[in-house]
Amino acid sequence: MSLETINFNHFPINSGHKLLDIGCGEGRHTITAYLKADVTALGLDLDYADLQTARERSQQFSSTPHKSKGEVKGKDINEEKSMHFIQASGLRLPFEDASFDRVICSEVLEHIPDYKQVLSEIQRILKPGGLFAVSVPRYGPEWICWQLSTPYHEVAGGHIRIFKDKKLKLDIAKLNFHIYKRHWAHALHSPFWWLKCLFWSNAESSRLVNAYHKFLIWDLMKKPKITQLAEQCLNPLMGKSVVMYFVKGTT
Repeated sequence: MSLETINFNHFPINSGHKLLDIGCGEGRHTITAYLKADVTALGLDLDYADLQTARERSQQFSSTPHKSKGEVKGKDINEEKSMHFIQASGLRLPFEDASFDRVICSEVLEHIPDYKQVLSEIQRILKPGGLFAVSVPRYGPEWICWQLSTPYHEVAGGHIRIFKDKKLKLDIAKLNFHIYKRHWAHALHSPFWWLKCLFWSNAESSRLVNAYHKFLIWDLMKKPKITQLAEQCLNPLMGKSVVMYFVKGTT
């Protein structure tokens, strides 16, 4: 099992690139991108607590002074290698047109009522020929969660829709994007969320839920070949997330 949902083997980044991670959370993709090449990696989120965690985690990898909302200027995102985290909305990105080479939006759109506005903003700030990686919960596993628990999709800030990947792909294609890769991820996470939804009212005290959670942590830390192979085989069947990769048209 991998911590990242976006597979950077399908999403190449090169030295000099500027990358934006929308809804970066605690910084998993932003930090990974920063470590892979001499890039400017910028994580953006509305949740201040998550941004603080991202900044703390990134300190061991970067000496860049971390900026907060309103402090990231044009000169900052032109530095040869740097990492920044800012608080802002994906509905109105505080960047100039065609200013990024790569954009990631992972497990975000299912939370946003006007997700098409976020897609429009991504189209605006991404350079022609730039790459866009997006992931959302996959329809089948997510539908099971909704059937098992109503509170699962009614919590504040939670999932407000279940995407069908064909519909999302069409919405993105209408903005002059061309898909070049699709895959599924995190199959071993699906049973955990099904169990959590099944025992929603007492999930924290459920021995079964806690045991599976410990298994996921063990798998993440140890990365045994057997579970990596199992997840690879199970992803097409029950991967928790669908991941799609697009290139923005040049005309």
